[in-house]
Formats: sequence, C-alpha cells, structure tokens
Amino acid sequence: MLIKSFHRFIVVLAVALTGCSGFEEATVPGASSSVSLPEVARMFSALPLESEHLGEVYDAVCSSSGNGYDEEYMMKDLFTAPGSGVGDDGTPTKAASYSKPLRSLVEDYLRSNTATRADGSVVDADDYIAALTDSDVQLYWPYSQSWDGHSYPIITFDPGTDAVANEGYEITLLPDGTRSVNKVIIDEQTARTRPVWVVNRNDDSAFTSLEMLRRGSDGWGEGGNIVLKTTPATRSGENEHRTLVLRDFMVKRNFDTWFGGASEFFVKCGVLENFTASTEAELRLYEPRITDFMIVVKRSQTGAPIPFNAVLVSDWTEQLEEFALMIIEDDGGTTTSWKCETVVKVNSKSYGITLDLPFRTRDDIVWRGMLSSNFLERFSGVAGHYGDVDLTFDFI
Repeated sequence: MLIKSFHRFIVVLAVALTGCSGFEEATVPGASSSVSLPEVARMFSALPLESEHLGEVYDAVCSSSGNGYDEEYMMKDLFTAPGSGVGDDGTPTKAASYSKPLRSLVEDYLRSNTATRADGSVVDADDYIAALTDSDVQLYWPYSQSWDGHSYPIITFDPGTDAVANEGYEITLLPDGTRSVNKVIIDEQTARTRPVWVVNRNDDSAFTSLEMLRRGSDGWGEGGNIVLKTTPATRSGENEHRTLVLRDFMVKRNFDTWFGGASEFFVKCGVLENFTASTEAELRLYEPRITDFMIVVKRSQTGAPIPFNAVLVSDWTEQLEEFALMIIEDDGGTTTSWKCETVVKVNSKSYGITLDLPFRTRDDIVWRGMLSSNFLERFSGVAGHYGDVDLTFDFI
C-alpha cells in the first residue's frame, strides 16, 4: 500500500474509498432505535461534497456562533432549514441560496441501492432521515473562523471517552476531479490547522444563550453588544440603590474533550433584590431572587476575557451584606441544589436568608460561595480569580 505524506499531526491508518464518487463502501445502521455517530461520520465522508456544501455548513456554524452557541449545525436544521444555526427561528430562508443543499446529498445517498445496513440490507431512507432529524446529532466545526474558504474537511466523530485523538476521514479533491478519502488519526492540534467536522451530540440548544437574551430585550443594547454604560452620575456614590454587573468572564481551561465541543457555563446568583425592610415583619415579605445566565465558551476563547455585561442585581441597597454565587459547567444529570444562606441587615441586625441554587448531579462546580458587599465594593472593576474562571464585577 502506498502511503502519502501528510500534515505532521496526522497519522495515516489506511486508504479507503480512494477515488470514490459515489457511496459504494459506506454503510449506515438501522434507524429504528438510535443514530450511530461513527456511521453518520462515515456517511458524510462518502457524500460527493462540493464547495457549496462546505459553505452551507460554514454558514450554519457561523450563525450558531453569532447567536451565542457553539460552532454547530444540527441535523434537524440541515433537513428543515438548510444553512440555519442554533438560535435561528427555523425558517428555511437560506435554502434558496443553495442549488443543491447538503440534505439532498444525504437523501440521494440513503435512497441509493448502495446505502445498506451493517447486515447488508438496504436502509429505509425515510426512517433514517426521520431518526436523524429527531436526534440531537450535529456537525461541530471547531476553530471554523480560520477556514480558508475552500479546503475540504476531515470528518470524525465524538468517541464518547476521554480520548484526545480519534480516527477520521480526510477528503481530498484530486486534480482529475475525483476524490480521495483516507482514514487518518487526528487530534485537537489538527483541528486548529485544518478544517475538521466532528459528528457529536448537541448540549446547548435547549437553553437560551446570553446573546439571545440580549436580543430579546430592547434595553440590552443594539445587537446585544452593549448592555450598560457607566456614567459619572451613577458612580458618584450619592444613590442608595446601585446595580451589580458582571462585566467579563474568562475561562482558564477546557472542562471537556475537544470532540464534545465548547463548555456551557451557568452563572447563578441569589439575593434579596431591592431590599429595604425596616422591621422583621417586612423581612418576611421578601422572596429571594435567583439569576441564571448561560454563556458558551468556545475552544478558541479559552484564556481570553469574554464580555458578559449582564445585570446580576439591579437594585443593590445598603442593607444587602452579601449574595450567593455559583458557577457550573453543564454536564447533565438529575436536578439538585446548593442550599446556602445570604445575609441582610434590618435596624443594624443581620438576618440569614436561605437560598436554593439549582444544578445537576454531573455538572462541574467551578466555584461557589458568598461574596460580601465590602469585597465587591473594594474590587469593583478588578478581575478576580474564582477557581478556573476570572470574573470582573462592577457597581454602577
């Protein structure tokens, strides 16, 4: 077997489907129960991809990223709204711009006689398309911002382990117009320097990103880029009511393998907002307020401050002595909570108020604790270290 020279981060395992213009050697599993990530990766490697299809995937992952999610293209969008990303409204407006959307290639492949299950039987195309559309399977394109606009991808899949490398299918367009598909081993360094599509499962589409929250409120700035601006009047110290803002958010390490995609962080805090009770009886009238924001930190953003610019406590009065803060990285599981106690002052006497901040059993707790008003005042506008994240709070 002749082995070619490849990028120094790629080790060639075998040469498969060389010169293939159809789908003759790829197989797909039965669609009745589940969708196999390795088989979906193999199927996409067998499609006769053209530059238009690369552009479609790029359009979708850029749209998802712009909406505050990861660089991802869900199968349900691929079939129902080509070119749309997570957070789009699902209207297939971009489909008309593609002469033959990627979904057409998948449909042609599945309806061909060469699309077979592992046991050799012909796949039921409609069943398999329905299974893909209803699944959480997606194409994830890490470091997509560095794509040169024409290079073909290496297609791999999430092995579901802590592995740092995995096999993938390298697609090369040859001078005579045929394609070479080679099985290779790739790691994250490969994805930094070459286009790589990872077939994995979506983790964040069920949540509303911070960016989408901004766009849903007229008071959160044009396009969601600016939430608040500090003015001399609000920083004069003359007002009893102030606003606590989380200015920026920096993650110092990745919490999951690169095959799984970005990390989804939830910033949760609890406090008695706008607290002005003067008696113990009035104290009982106040209910704790829980603030919960999700921010997706892409692999390429690790180690760089990301503007957060969200209001955590809109009315912080002098009677609030501290608030509860918890930062988690979402990994699922059953719902539980952190029971904690925040402190308020009534007639110079401090009272503890019980709070429940929810999280899930498999989540990584990045940091949790109580932050006092004195601490926040002293370090307002200064980045502080909270476990594996740096946060900058500000009173305005």
